[in-house]
Amino acid sequence: MPMTGRMHDDQVDLSEATVAALVAEQFPQWGALPVRRVGSHGTVNALYRLGEELVLRFPLRPDDGAELRAERDHARLLGPHLPLPVPETVAIGGPGAGYPGHWSVCRWLSGATADRRPVADQERLAADLAGFVAALRAVDTGGRTGTSTGRGSPLSSMDGAVRGALRESAGLVDTDRLARIWDECLAAGPYRGAGVWLHADLMPGNLLLREGILVAVLDLGTVRVGDPAVDLMPAWNLFDAAARDRYRRALGVDEGTWRRGRGWALVQAIVALPYYVHTNPTMADTARRTLAAMLAE
Repeated sequence: MPMTGRMHDDQVDLSEATVAALVAEQFPQWGALPVRRVGSHGTVNALYRLGEELVLRFPLRPDDGAELRAERDHARLLGPHLPLPVPETVAIGGPGAGYPGHWSVCRWLSGATADRRPVADQERLAADLAGFVAALRAVDTGGRTGTSTGRGSPLSSMDGAVRGALRESAGLVDTDRLARIWDECLAAGPYRGAGVWLHADLMPGNLLLREGILVAVLDLGTVRVGDPAVDLMPAWNLFDAAARDRYRRALGVDEGTWRRGRGWALVQAIVALPYYVHTNPTMADTARRTLAAMLAE
């Protein structure tokens, strides 16, 4: 489903010609390769194929490249320990004519993301994704401490954002029932264990499938150390009841962690729904599906 407007007031839109000129100027070894825009429902980057083996990622909101460099470094650190490929950054470009920020060149991974068609064998996908999450959690954090803000921080830190989004979502979803679910999630209390590695954005659009089988996990831009409950979000944003249970059992999730995971899925969905309802129908539909799964439990 196509987007119906600009998602962010401050986003920068690029033509294929502008992208090709940036490549030719900064990476002349690839300057002869064709550039073509890749359709995506993502909210952070615009994607462009560069030849057959590379993809360019341009943040919609140009910045200093800190997140792109962190994603590159996380892939190098974590990738060798993971059972599935993750994006490999081969170069980082800088500001140029038509684009004021940094951008990346990555290896192309073929397949279709899980937001593009129904998943036939959800229980297999749940087991395979649980294997990826378990392997990620098992990687030594090297003494890194958990994040104090955003996903992976104490769930209670999102209370103001959730209650504000619930007010904005009146008329879009049953906000009274969702407010009660949110209160139940908060009642689980804070995570008190050691932080673990998190992907922190396991949305359907970041799960790459071929013939219905999970073959890669995309977008390491939010990777961090924190509360493992965050990576339970697919239980509600993607899986049906049977696959949800398979995912929980495969990861050995206790009740408190499960409730916090439900809370993080609610955070993502209720904040996204009013923001993207008119500009990114796919993201809005994912949010509605996530919240409907909670309301049906």
